[in-house]
Amino acid sequence: MITDPRSHGLWARTAPPAPDTTPLRGEATADVAVVGAGYTGLSAALHLAQGGAQVVVLEGETVGFGGSGRNVGLVNAGLWVKPDLVPAALGTERGERLLALLGAAPRRVFDLVARHGIACEAEGAGTLHCAVGRKGLADLADRARQWQDRGAPVRLLDADEATRLTGTRAYAGALLDERAGTIQPLAYARGLARAAIDAGAVVHTGSPVVGVTETGPRWHLATPEGGVTADWVIVATNAYTRAPWPEIRAEIAHLPYFNIATAPLGDNLRGTILPGRQGAWDTKPVLTSFRLDAAGRLVIGSVGALRGTGAAIHRAWARRTMRALFPQAADVPFEAEWYGRIGMTADALPRFHRLARNVVGFSGYNGRGIAPGTAFGAVLADLVAGRITEADLPLPVTDPAPIGFRAVREIAYEVGAQAVHLAEARGPASG
Repeated sequence: MITDPRSHGLWARTAPPAPDTTPLRGEATADVAVVGAGYTGLSAALHLAQGGAQVVVLEGETVGFGGSGRNVGLVNAGLWVKPDLVPAALGTERGERLLALLGAAPRRVFDLVARHGIACEAEGAGTLHCAVGRKGLADLADRARQWQDRGAPVRLLDADEATRLTGTRAYAGALLDERAGTIQPLAYARGLARAAIDAGAVVHTGSPVVGVTETGPRWHLATPEGGVTADWVIVATNAYTRAPWPEIRAEIAHLPYFNIATAPLGDNLRGTILPGRQGAWDTKPVLTSFRLDAAGRLVIGSVGALRGTGAAIHRAWARRTMRALFPQAADVPFEAEWYGRIGMTADALPRFHRLARNVVGFSGYNGRGIAPGTAFGAVLADLVAGRITEADLPLPVTDPAPIGFRAVREIAYEVGAQAVHLAEARGPASG
């Protein structure tokens, strides 16, 4: 059970209950042991179990405890980096393969939601990347062109169109991505877990992996009260990785991100803010995101942690930003707040690792976890099941490499976000 109101906030309050799970007690065997019950691990477990594999999922906390249960809920296509940078970094063949996979990933999410009847407030109306000033608009125009060159249904909106779809005049334009949408993220994770269990997977929560031993051709994963012996191990822990794979933690820096939700807006306000139900964020380096949930609550977020001095600073920023973007809702009370961490790699690209023989995983989602995590989980299932080889993967096989000055980066992210939000308090708030 999630008891800290700042860990999952609104999502814990409004998600359907998680499926019944228990800690692993005693020894078990499986074809595949999956470590982590977030989007990647649960998608892998679901697709493997549907193919007839015996799957055991080991989760140290609860289903969706990490980033899968704390994020904004934007089901975005692609990556944070612009499309043309991906083949430049990975090579044309693999880079375009990754872009095709992740461009179609939101549709995969919405198809799974429909197929398994997952109650997660799914909205497929698209997302809006909002331009702050002329520089932001030029950046979005370049991004739009790169996606359009690949046939993607994205469209650059002018200021008037952006105002109509967001409900604020703060932006010089916006990029509408019709592939994308929003979900209730913790509800989606819980729904994936239920679907995986229904397909035959076994999910154990409260079962952190405390040791891994190679036993002949198989692996033994020890937990505090038991263990699993399996042919394959999928490591799907990303920013919430603990032992026994410290090399994954070492290659990503933690970027804190918070969300604050209002009480449900009245009927007179709902039609004036995001009337098309898109989720949105802007082009500022320390960005602002905003979306509505199914009950009409406005969820506003940014980089930062709601702890120490950051709690008061970021709350005040959220109120000022509400007043600047949506003055008609400036006095609507806040009723929930929460935060978590994003795993950032040095180049903002995800990684695929073969950590040992038959031990594999993706990590480094860089703030794009919902659709990529779902898609990468299915890719891992195909790899483990032998339907594809490593040559078919959307990323090259790489060894984890520690990110430079990781501790300094993490302090800079947290303290820097406070500084930016304080600086905005001295001048007009902007979206």
